Amino acid sequence: MISVEEATRRVLATARPLPAETVPLLQALGRVLLAPLHADRDFPPFHRVAMDGIALAYAAVAAGQTTFPIAATQLAGMPPQPLTDAQMAVEIMTGAALPPGTDTVVRYEDLAFHEVNGRRVAALQVPPPAVGHNVHHQAADRAAGDLLLPAGVRLSPAEIAVAATIGAATLPVARPLRVAVVSTGDELVALTQTPLPHQIRRSNAYMVQAALQEIGAESEAFHFNDDQQALRQGLPPLLGSFDALVLSGGVSKGQADFLPSVLQELGVTQLFHEVAQRPGKPFWFGEKPGGAVVFALPGNPVSTFVNFYQYVRPWLRLCQQPQASLPEPTALLATDFTFAPRISYFLPVRLELAPYGHLLAHPRHTGGSGDLASLLHYDGFLRLPPDQDEFKAGDAFPLVRFREW
Repeated sequence: MISVEEATRRVLATARPLPAETVPLLQALGRVLLAPLHADRDFPPFHRVAMDGIALAYAAVAAGQTTFPIAATQLAGMPPQPLTDAQMAVEIMTGAALPPGTDTVVRYEDLAFHEVNGRRVAALQVPPPAVGHNVHHQAADRAAGDLLLPAGVRLSPAEIAVAATIGAATLPVARPLRVAVVSTGDELVALTQTPLPHQIRRSNAYMVQAALQEIGAESEAFHFNDDQQALRQGLPPLLGSFDALVLSGGVSKGQADFLPSVLQELGVTQLFHEVAQRPGKPFWFGEKPGGAVVFALPGNPVSTFVNFYQYVRPWLRLCQQPQASLPEPTALLATDFTFAPRISYFLPVRLELAPYGHLLAHPRHTGGSGDLASLLHYDGFLRLPPDQDEFKAGDAFPLVRFREW
């Protein structure tokens, strides 16, 4: 058996960058950008009015002028008309381009309006403190040609908006990972089938597919009974056409656990089998040269869940974002806990955000690695190290989180 840390290292060492594809802008959401984006012009591209009010020449204010007849009105999107009389002002709206001949904006809240001989006049109630007040100056944010988005960034709605503002109708992004999700076992029946008393429905496959969808991977589900010949015939096409296989069941030491030997028969190089952890110890991992990476997870649902989030999800993220660091979050144990075996223990915990900003992890009781319903009552696992058996409240440990609030 190897340690959790060594197993994680070997898994991540097989991660490979994904090839590029070009997709329409909105389809790029959640994907990883593979080419940098630069500003096509200044941000903002003109001196932008930042408040509704009047635009004027500050020199007139500095000279003591307090009332300004309105020469024109300019809305956002209208071409700016020069102010030729520095004793007057332009009534102007947020987002408009600052008219030539003006350099300062006074907001409505600092003005009083009246009419003189049928002309609208603005009187300063609070004079602007300096030239350029309430003006968002051209290129204040970015200059034309500046780098906006580097290659390797995951595209959120913020990045989509920036891409839109420079006219990027399509984007080069990493193609989605293609993952085959394989359940094994004679006891498993289809979702729509009524199981006999000795059977259960195939929940693990749906659990894994949902987790893959959450991270942006594409998946397809398959099922094989505990039959060596069926595995020998069914697995080779998957090994050649998917980036990864995530299998559930058939990897322990039972008489029907055929996967480790069949996978090696099919040319998959075993990189390890069994990890010093609970739950999830029988995990088998390998790689087909020139083909798929294979995660053969133990079939108990909580074991499958733990190993997916500890090993499969980080591998997927590293394939999608090779340049990204993968910081490991931590949480503070909320109460003392004891675990005697000297192996890594994934302790189920409910998370609480403490008033001082730390995550508190409250241990939760479960019925073991077969207790699928227990997943409803906690948010993740604290990974407790194997070199101690008493764990004190307030100590920080690595957090494997699967649920956000």
